[in-house]
Amino acid sequence: MSFADQFRTHAVENQAPPLGEYNAFETDASLCEAVAREGGGWAQSHLHEYGAVAGGELMALGYTANENKPRLKSFDRYGNRIDEVEFHPSYHRVMQLGMAYGVHAYAWRHAGKPGAHVARAALAFLHNQAEAGTACPLTMTHSAAAALQHAPALAAQWQPRIHSYEYDPRVLPAAQKRGCTMGMGMTEKQGGSDVRSNSTRAYALGDGSYELVGHKWFFSAPMCDAWLVLANTDAGLSCFLTPKILDDGSRNAIRVQRLKDKLGDWSNASSEVEFLGAWAQPVGGDGRGVATILEMVALTRLDCCIGSASLMRQALVQALHHARHRKAFGKRLIEQPLMQNVLADLALESEAATALTFRIARAVDASRRDAQEAAFARLATAIGKYWICKRCPGFVNEAQECLGGAGYVEETNLPRLYRQAPLNSIWEGSGNIQCLDVLRALNKEEGTREALFAELQSVRGAHRELDREILRLQAALDDRATLELRSRRIVERMALALQAAILLRADSPSAALWCDSRLGGEHGLQYGTLPADAACATLIQRAFSV
Repeated sequence: MSFADQFRTHAVENQAPPLGEYNAFETDASLCEAVAREGGGWAQSHLHEYGAVAGGELMALGYTANENKPRLKSFDRYGNRIDEVEFHPSYHRVMQLGMAYGVHAYAWRHAGKPGAHVARAALAFLHNQAEAGTACPLTMTHSAAAALQHAPALAAQWQPRIHSYEYDPRVLPAAQKRGCTMGMGMTEKQGGSDVRSNSTRAYALGDGSYELVGHKWFFSAPMCDAWLVLANTDAGLSCFLTPKILDDGSRNAIRVQRLKDKLGDWSNASSEVEFLGAWAQPVGGDGRGVATILEMVALTRLDCCIGSASLMRQALVQALHHARHRKAFGKRLIEQPLMQNVLADLALESEAATALTFRIARAVDASRRDAQEAAFARLATAIGKYWICKRCPGFVNEAQECLGGAGYVEETNLPRLYRQAPLNSIWEGSGNIQCLDVLRALNKEEGTREALFAELQSVRGAHRELDREILRLQAALDDRATLELRSRRIVERMALALQAAILLRADSPSAALWCDSRLGGEHGLQYGTLPADAACATLIQRAFSV
């Protein structure tokens, strides 16, 4: 034995190889089917192209962007206040790729084409798997267009800027840039989701513009070129467009106090700011700020569903890849019966989350043409936001367990996914807010209950457990006593029933198992508790076809 061999303690073996580059669209059967089913199939070639980017360059950039958090630079070298956020080049490249493929604007660039929001949802689904932090500015920019429709003159100025496919991070007046991004400022210290307690004031300047004085406790994406901000006038809470840089090149009076030190979302900058007479223009009617900005929130809540479903998908991909290569007790993990149950259960949950997300995207897409779809979108967005986002953290943790200790180490992306997983259940209204919103829609908005049960009853007779659940849901809603107290359980059941209906209508091979396990009680309280006759191997193969 050589001297060197005496100190060679082991060979590296029984480790999964790197996943490597893969096409995140073509390897995801449930995503491909959902896009085609809900009307976005015409964008397949574009999605196929971005799928290769998302599973290749973007995936590698995601690691670097999160290893190098943004930094606040309050002053320049001469002592001038600049309030700028400094990012790593990998963050800028991720933003450049996302905007080049239209994650922020694809639906609006193809407005009027059925399925435009479905195709755009698929772009966001692919993008978020690789790097979820940039979803904030991309989502805000996408959704701001809906609120701007309440101010036609501003929309004419700003929509070409925020619909550009060019990423331009330069700090310039918006009119001088090749493309712009837009954020939102709603939340204040004293109110949180109760925005009617906001104290920020807007003072009229006499020329149709205003100056804002106050603060925001969560000011998303301080690196954007403009924000939609809620502030009070004499008429009540109103919405305003507030640019970063004024037309003369001077900085608006917005002071970034600090960047939030967050659990996850590390590549993104979230901030606290003060308005010291910031110049702003009104969007929507005076005192109609909540109604105006809810146009934006409806789309950001859909993006919460997209974000959580995509995190679940990426966690599943990592678990499946590891289990296909790692051996334990004489077999590959994927051949072990109990691990098969866990992986199949995760695959089932992921497919159902994807199916519900893209059904909501179709409803949003059709809502301007179809009153029933508009009512369904109004209700199902809150249902999906509650349920899919709640399921995400536990799902990602189960996927981590499939990797064992390796799933807890930063060299994999699972710790990042796990830190990111709780965000969407909190952002844009936490779970209680969503459940109360469901009740509000059912009680005050015509056609929402009818739209919900029309969706469920469209497949009546397809599975006995769904038929039974429809009757139970009707009875639960008819019982008005303690309805608010029971609303989480009711919304949960609505979500499970909707997922069942969508999978049944799609003739998914997962549909019957979903109904039996989630509606029929043939499932425990944890993943990996599917019944013994579940077609686990089929579900696993369908989930990730590399």
